[in-house]
Amino acid sequence: MALQFIGIDPETGQSGSPTAWVDTDTADIVLQSYTADESTRTQCQENTAPGHDKGIPDHETVVRIPVHLVPLLREACDAAERAAL
Repeated sequence: MALQFIGIDPETGQSGSPTAWVDTDTADIVLQSYTADESTRTQCQENTAPGHDKGIPDHETVVRIPVHLVPLLREACDAAERAAL
């Protein structure tokens, strides 16, 4: 796996580090961010995609992406598309 660093939340300071990368082998976007609180997890468990079982599978999790990371996610999406070509 080769991760291309895209960026870190510019509002993060030294105690947090929401970060975006692109796996250049698979073109997957890889994110590090804040663990969702229990209220958010509950809402996600109850508001599932149509046709899917309720709940969060053991191999998945819910994360919160701060709004300051959105521009970097756009950049990560572009990089992922380039990596997939």
